[in-house]
Parts: sequence; structure tokens; C-alpha cells
Amino acid sequence: MGIVKRVKGVAAQDGAGVKLSRIINQPAFKHQDPFLMLDEFRSDDPDDYIAGFPPHPHRGFCTLTYMLAGQMAHEDSVGNQGLVGAGGVQWMKAARGIIHAEMPKQTDGLMWGFQLWINLPAKYKMDEPEWFDYKANTIPEVELQSGLLRLIAGHYGDKQGPVSLPEQRFFIADLRLNEKGSEQLALAQHTTQLMYVYQGALLIDGERIERGELAVLDRQAATLNVTAEQDSGAMILMGDALGESISQYGPFVMNTPQEIEQAIRDYQQGKLTQG
Repeated sequence: MGIVKRVKGVAAQDGAGVKLSRIINQPAFKHQDPFLMLDEFRSDDPDDYIAGFPPHPHRGFCTLTYMLAGQMAHEDSVGNQGLVGAGGVQWMKAARGIIHAEMPKQTDGLMWGFQLWINLPAKYKMDEPEWFDYKANTIPEVELQSGLLRLIAGHYGDKQGPVSLPEQRFFIADLRLNEKGSEQLALAQHTTQLMYVYQGALLIDGERIERGELAVLDRQAATLNVTAEQDSGAMILMGDALGESISQYGPFVMNTPQEIEQAIRDYQQGKLTQG
């Protein structure tokens, strides 16, 4: 499973000024169907994250927050509240509309994690919203010869990650390898296959990928050959493209400009989900 393209994240800010690295949905690397956006936030300076992400609307897609360190509190307009800590996942299907807030539950220390946006097919975009919190001890772990694979979505062997959508196939996992460890992973093929190295450095079929780099993988290969130069971690993101038109305006992702205009009107008129 060789590398087709390499991409580095770009510095960005979101929410009330949270500093982050935007990997997917930056000028040089737009939507990777069905993945709309990938951000990494990592800082031990509270000034970089303390303002958090105050209430903001979403429509037409799903968000997945995965924490490596620190704690993030969540709440939304239908009354859900939760706290996601290191190793945990917060999954939100915004669908027809939700107003959501994510705020750090700490005033010092390392805050490190990811937010991933996954598109919904047109026929599901106006479904009722859903929300799930998955604590770290509910994320299945596959023991490897040289590390482990934490399964967030999809299956590996006889284990299944907790996140799923009907009639939509994707695989999301956190791969952690020990120094000089090597693995050959047999992964189901998808039309979009990505790996983002968040720690250390990895050799993918002999090509070196450093921390902060994303690799677009050859979708024809059936196995992923990975070697760690040092203790390393990477997010594996694989999904089948929807092949539908994408119209985005900030936190709204629909299929046409007219649907975006309707989403903006609905939000301005208070018609998004309010509980």
C-alpha cells in the first residue's frame, strides 16, 4: 500500500481562537470524500486552547472528536452533555441541525486530539441528530506484534469499533507502534485511504513519513506495511467516497448552494434543533 501523495498540515485557528493544524480542508488539500476535514490540536499552553469552541451550528455531516491527552466537555441544543478524555471518542451526527459547544475541562496541561468531519449521503442529511460518548475503555484494542491498533470505526479481525453509520463504510483507527516495530496490516480496501502520523516517524512501504504529515495511500494495495523508527502513532482514515456534490459554508455541508442558503435561514430563524 504505497504512498500516492504527502501533505503537511497548515496552522489555523477555529472556535474562539483555538490554535490547531488543519490537515484536510486546507487550500492545497480539500475534501477527501467522505472525509471533509481533519484538525489536530496540540498544546500545553492554555492560551492556545482555553477559549474552546463556544456554541456553533452544524448541519449535513458528522463530527468525531478523539482525544490523546486532556479533557473536552461537550453539550448541545438537544440536551446532551458529555466529557471526553484521553483515549475517548465523542461522535455527533449533526444531520438536519444541532447547536454544539466543546470547551476544555482544564486550565493547564497538554490538550491533544483530533476533530474529523465525515460527510453524510444526501438521503441522511436531514435525519434526526444523534450523539454518543465512548470512554477510552470501550474502544477495542487489537494487540499487534509491535504495538496496538485502537479501533474507532470498522473492524479488524473479530473486533469492531463502536462508531458506525447505516449504509456507509469507513475505517478509523489509532495505530501505535513501538520503536523499530514492524507490522503488515491486512485492511479492507476503500476508495479513500489516508494515514496521518501524529507522533514519531513511520516507514510506509519503505517511504518515510514524519510527524505532522499525512499520506494518501494507494487504494489498490491490500496490505499496509509499516515500520516505526521510534515510538510512533498514526491515525488511519479509510472510507468509500459518496460521489455526491459538496456545497459547504462554514459549519453547513450540503449538496447544493440552495440547501446552504436554507440552512443559513433556518439557523437565523432559530429553526435548527433546539431540544
